[in-house]
This record gives sequence, C-alpha cells and structure tokens, in this order.
Amino acid sequence: MCRLIEFAHNTEKLPIPKLEDTIRRYLSAQKPLLDDSQFRKTEQLCKSFETGIGKELHEQLVTQDKQNKHTSYISGPWFDMYLTARDPVVLNFNPFISFNPDPKSEYNDQLTRATNMTVSAIRFLKTLRADLLEPEVFHLNPAKSDTDTFKRFIRFVPSFLSWYGAYLVNAYPLDMSQYYRLFNSTRLPRPHRDELFTDDKARHLLVLRKGHFYIFDVLDQDGNIVSASEIQAHLKYILSDNSPAPEFPLSYLTSENRDIWAELRQKLVSGGNEATLGKVDSAVFCLCLDDFPIRDFVHLSHSMLHGDGTNRWFDKSFNLIIAKDGTAAIHFEHAWGDGVAVLRFFNEVFKDSTQAPAITPQSQPASTDSSVAVQKLNFKLSDALKTGISAAKEKFDATVKSLTIDYIRFQRGGREFLKKQKLSPDSMAQLAFQMAFLRQYGQTVATYESCSTAAFKHGRTETIRPASIFTKTCSEAFVREPSKYSAGELQQMMAKCSTYHNQLTREAAMGQGFDRHLFALRYLAAARGISMPELFLDPAYRQINHNILSTSTLSSPAVNIGCFAPVVPDGFGIGYSVQDNWIGCNVSAYQSRNAREFLQCVEKALEDMFDALEGKMIKT
Repeated sequence: MCRLIEFAHNTEKLPIPKLEDTIRRYLSAQKPLLDDSQFRKTEQLCKSFETGIGKELHEQLVTQDKQNKHTSYISGPWFDMYLTARDPVVLNFNPFISFNPDPKSEYNDQLTRATNMTVSAIRFLKTLRADLLEPEVFHLNPAKSDTDTFKRFIRFVPSFLSWYGAYLVNAYPLDMSQYYRLFNSTRLPRPHRDELFTDDKARHLLVLRKGHFYIFDVLDQDGNIVSASEIQAHLKYILSDNSPAPEFPLSYLTSENRDIWAELRQKLVSGGNEATLGKVDSAVFCLCLDDFPIRDFVHLSHSMLHGDGTNRWFDKSFNLIIAKDGTAAIHFEHAWGDGVAVLRFFNEVFKDSTQAPAITPQSQPASTDSSVAVQKLNFKLSDALKTGISAAKEKFDATVKSLTIDYIRFQRGGREFLKKQKLSPDSMAQLAFQMAFLRQYGQTVATYESCSTAAFKHGRTETIRPASIFTKTCSEAFVREPSKYSAGELQQMMAKCSTYHNQLTREAAMGQGFDRHLFALRYLAAARGISMPELFLDPAYRQINHNILSTSTLSSPAVNIGCFAPVVPDGFGIGYSVQDNWIGCNVSAYQSRNAREFLQCVEKALEDMFDALEGKMIKT
C-alpha cells in the first residue's frame, strides 16, 4: 500500500504548452463566438502576441518553471486568484455535492447518519495521515491500465520510474497534495489576500445547530477515534439543546465581502474572542445539523448551497451538512482544493458509512456526561460587531433571494444508450446546453467546463471549451432548420461534436488547454509591472472569460446532485450528471436569466437528439 502512495507522489510536473499550440487552440475556441471582422482582429492580435511580448513572457514562464521544481507553473497564480478575490465565498466560489440516501432507509435517521458519517470521515483522516490511502489513478485507457496485472507490474518498477511505467499505458497517478487541507483547515479573511490555515494537532469537531457552536473531541490523546457511542451521545445532547437561535448569528460574517469580514474579524479578536475563534478554525471539520427535512431537489440545492446563513461556517475547508431527514451533503470552500480531492473523500465516506456503519439505528449512546465533554462556544459581541452581522445578513438575504435553482431528470436514456451510439455522453450533455442556449437566446456564448489536471504535480484544473464550430453548426441545424436534414446527417454532426469534444477533454486533462497558460502569462505580465499586452485588452478575450455557461459534472454512485451559482451575473451555473439510464441537470441563475426556461430548452434538445439517434424526424 505504501509503495502505491510513493507512486502517487511521483507525479510529473504540469507541462507548459507550446505558445503556438495555445494560440491555435484559443483561436479555435473564439471562432464560434465572433463574427468575421472581430475574428480577424483577434487573429491579428494573436499573431503579434505570439511573435512579440507573448514570446518573451512565455520564455520567462518556462525559465521560472525550471527553477521552481517543487510545484506547477499554475499553482501560485491559481491560489492567488482565489485568495485575493474579495467577493464573498458563498455563491461566488463554494459548491456543494449531496449524498444519495443510505440504501437502508432506517439508517437515514439524522442522529444515526450524523454519527456514522462523522466516524467514517475520521477513519478517512486516519488512513490519510498514516499514508495508507491508495492513490487514485486517472486512466486514459482503462482496458489496459485499470487491471490487476498493471497494479502488480507497477509494484516492481523502481519508484523513480513508476510514473513513466504508468505513463506507457496512459495511466496517471493523481496528485494528492490537496488532501492535506481537507481537515483542520479554514480560509482566514485578511485585508487584500486571505490565508489558508491548518492545525493538524487539533482533535475536536465543530458542530453547528440553530446558529450555535459546539465542540467536542473526536480523537483521543493518542490519536485514536473516540468510540462511536460517545460521538452518538454528544450529538444527541446537541440535538436536544432547546436554546433559541442567537439574535446575532456569527456565521453571517463568513458570507461577507472578504475585506469587510477581515476588518470585523479583527474586531472579534481584539474583543476577546481569539481563543474561541481558534477552536472554530482548527476543528477537524464542521458538521451542520439542520432542523428541517428536505422537500425536493430545488429545496435541497438551496439548503446545501447557501441555507439561511446561520448554520454554516462558509470558510471551513468543508461543511458536512445533515438535514432532519438524514439528507446529507458536503459544501466546500474552493481555494484550498478542487472536486477531485473532495469527491474521493465523499465517495469513501459514503461507502464506509453505508457498508461498515459504526452504529445501527438500535445502538444506544454511551452513558457519558456530554455536558462536560461538549463545550458550547460563546462569542463576546460589541455593538460594532452586531451592526456588522445585521448588515451581512441583509446582503446575504438579498443575494440569495435573487438566485433561482431548477432541476430536471431526463429519463429516456443516458450513458448506456449514448455509448451504444459510439458517442461521448459528456459531449452530448454539453451539446444539449449549446442547443438550449441557442433556442432560448439565439446565440452561442462562452462556455466553461472544468477538467482536473491532478494527473500532474500540483495541477489544479484546466478549461474544456465545449462551444466549438462543430456544436454551433449542429445546434443551428437542430434548432433553426431540422427539416432540412435527414436523421443520418444529424447523427454525423453529433458524431463530429463528440470526436472534437473527446479531443478537447484529452488535451485539457494532459495540461494542453489554453486557458491556464494564457492566465499565467497575463499574471506574469502584471507581476513584472509591464503594460498589459493588447491580446488581454481585446474585448474578445474579456468575452471568452465571461463564462455565461459554467458547467461541471461529477459522476459517482454516491452522488445525488451537485450545484454551484453562476460565475457571472448574467450566466447559468450548470451541475449535471450522465448516469446509465438518465441525465440529471441542476441549473442556477440570477434574475436576469430564467433557469426553468433554459431547462425546458435542455429537455427539448435531449428529446431531439435522442429522436435523431433513433432515426426519427425532428419536430420544430
């Protein structure tokens, strides 16, 4: 097992693409978004960039990367991008992923599930810290590499060659450096640039309920997990606390603009709350116990993405939220890490808590004095802090009120049907979003699909650009003049979209997109104090980075749905999942867009695509 861990730490550095490849890919992504004269102007700017200042910046970036052997070229700028952002983390950055219910319905009781998931989370922490967590491997060709033969082979390859051994069969051990920040971690608000804080010596859990803060130890002095029956007893004690909700819930401050929050936090510290805040920051993680059941998918999304602001600590690396009916989700802060690390933890917690639960619904809590073991945290609030909390609440309520979320589940088919048609399921979901936006708004717009680059050391994410000349041609055929084409012609167009999307996905996963490279070059220009290259001042550059369609998919048997807010005020946040026999799509929008109408257009697009694949005529 440890041998496999070593294999994970041997990941290669994230490559810097060739400048000419980046420019070529950038122009391909711009093609469907610009008219001819705009495109010619952007093409000219790209040419001068590639032979002039861009070439110089690229050479400086390569030199800098060679000197920084310990990390990737994107790691520093990417942390900076998150930590210098002054927008509130809630809605602007933090997403959530919700768990499927426990298959054994009686285990979905709130106390039972909270106990089991807490114990499973701590078991994961213990495995991680003992260096016994098997690395995840990204398989470009699973038939060759995701086999027992390959695993046996890699154990006998010398460690300094193991990465290359995997590379030969297109298997890439994923970078696990982010996992360190999963536990005992918090994003601290600071003026101008926040700080990531971790204290892995702390042994207590933070529990939030009705806006009250409680802590108790989940690890003993020797680092062993406290017995499940004790954890159950403490959680039961917290659930039985009938104190009314506080008049000024402190949690609202974590939803504030970061500079305002930094200033208010300073007031909290100087007002005698430093030690108490330290307990919040250093807690293993934050468990949020909500006092209401979940009504439906839309209610679930609103609850887990933002809630009412009183019962979350949005700065914590993650909040494990458990509603009254046992519906559970993870809401996470994004600066420290990406979906890959969170999803691995999420999957392990689901598997462990459902297959090896620490307690049963019949288990009795330990007869321990929870009133001694559980500490309720109290904060001293000055008038200035009370005013700050009230102002934060007002802003939070107004922002949340302007957010709509809607959900559909397309039941006619999913991954199995699309794979039989030799089409990439992901590319078809993305094509449906392009068709939907064209039908609703009559245009093709900047679209972002997140792709992990964790196959490389300190890789973060790269962007797949799903809006292409292929999706534009195909969408226009389906939406504007379907009767002009036979089902066979439409199928051919879909196949081209799929092939091209697969190419973009492979390139992105291998660090060969264009977004991060251009981002790093622009960051370098700013850091060196040189005047901003014209390419980055081009309205077309601004437009392609104004991602009206921001999309992300997470597929796992443990995932129910996930969601995040739009990344621009006039955009859509699209969380989707292509399962074996259905396609789920969860869409968020602010008031300038209509999530319900967009989803109706997505549904129409999927119906039309499935009709074409079955050889039927498309109804306009």
